[in-house]
Amino acid sequence: MRLLGPEIFLPAVWLFGRGYFGVRFEGVENIPPEGPLIIAPNHVTYADPALVTLAARRPVYFMAWNRLFTVPLFGRLIRFLRAFPLETESADPTAVRGAARLLKAGQAVMIFPEGGRTPDGRLQRFKPGAFRLACLQGAAILPVTIVGGHESWPPQRAFPRPGRITIVYHPPVSPALGVPPRVAAPELARQVRAVIASRLPPHQRPLDGD
Repeated sequence: MRLLGPEIFLPAVWLFGRGYFGVRFEGVENIPPEGPLIIAPNHVTYADPALVTLAARRPVYFMAWNRLFTVPLFGRLIRFLRAFPLETESADPTAVRGAARLLKAGQAVMIFPEGGRTPDGRLQRFKPGAFRLACLQGAAILPVTIVGGHESWPPQRAFPRPGRITIVYHPPVSPALGVPPRVAAPELARQVRAVIASRLPPHQRPLDGD
């Protein structure tokens, strides 16, 4: 007997995403169908993991704030949806090892390089973890730009308002071969951040020197 997985929710998420958020996708052909992959979107709403995975057509695991797993029912739901906990206040070697195991198995893992939702819509500084992991595991990074999410669901609102969200999947970026991770990771982060920022409106791009 085949067990039901997170895919049973896809029709409902698709209808909600298209009907309520008016979600449209660009660059779906850039999503690798197999092989180790880190999906790296900008982070604007709680709905980001569900919306970004809609067009993936492959299982996607994602890190989520560890405190979310303590919320009754919701914690069980996101675990069922392939989330695994991440301690955001300090380094979390357990989460990193879990992500590394998934990448070694050829899976896709979603990591938000900003480490949390943007407070004002502007792209925040990137943390280095995802890029070090990509270099160590030889995984490509898929930059993803979410446009319009902050306008629909800013952190100050308990519930989202109807809007129009565009999710752009850019061509994958691979770590430089033969370069030590401590050297390759910062350059990889710079490339990915520039790609993501290129599709954001000017007022949401990083400030000069940020």
